[in-house]
Amino acid sequence: MAADRSQILVVDDDESIREVVQLVLERGGMTVRTAEDGRAALKILFAGSVDAVLLDVDMPGLDGWQTLERIREVADVPVCMLTSEDAELAKVRALRGGADDYVVKPFGPQELLARVEALVRRGRGGTGASQPVEIYEDALLKLDREQRLASIGDVELQLTRREYALLAALTDEAGRVLPSDVLIERVWDGMATADQVKLYVSRLRRKLAAHDADQTVETVRGIGYRYRPPAD
Repeated sequence: MAADRSQILVVDDDESIREVVQLVLERGGMTVRTAEDGRAALKILFAGSVDAVLLDVDMPGLDGWQTLERIREVADVPVCMLTSEDAELAKVRALRGGADDYVVKPFGPQELLARVEALVRRGRGGTGASQPVEIYEDALLKLDREQRLASIGDVELQLTRREYALLAALTDEAGRVLPSDVLIERVWDGMATADQVKLYVSRLRRKLAAHDADQTVETVRGIGYRYRPPAD
């Protein structure tokens, strides 16, 4: 059904690359929108929802790194960086910057399709483990796992998909310390770094801090993170 087709945004200043990627993904059953630079991509992204973004690194004007930073300020859509640079430092920069994956040009069409399909699965809530359909509630926080909503009192927390998944993973085992590698597996399907976990914990705490609740997410130095429910 057309309504179920994944919506993919392809951003590359090379028209031939855009055309090839669009052809591969459309043959894979996806709907593709394209942009020739970062500014055009942001306009498309902010005007409507997409399931994943393929983002070229080397573009004039607003390059891929700058575009990724802008995307991460407001959205948590899965992003895969496209680049001709096959270097470990570039891969680390991509993951630390908030990218979900990294593909080196030239790439095989089947590999690209498989990676995009994995991105879409993660973006639609796949966390590597099934979430219980229930309500979590303590003296401060309430999570409706079926509706994927978090609230404090009568105020809904404005969390991104990944921030919600992180909070859900922590409250799944409230009071227990979860190592970074466990959170990476459950929240990022193994596609993240410890620095990326630290970044998202910091973002989550900032949103909780607006309700004087940031102290509920603790860092246990050298081990991981814990959600500590407040006393009744």
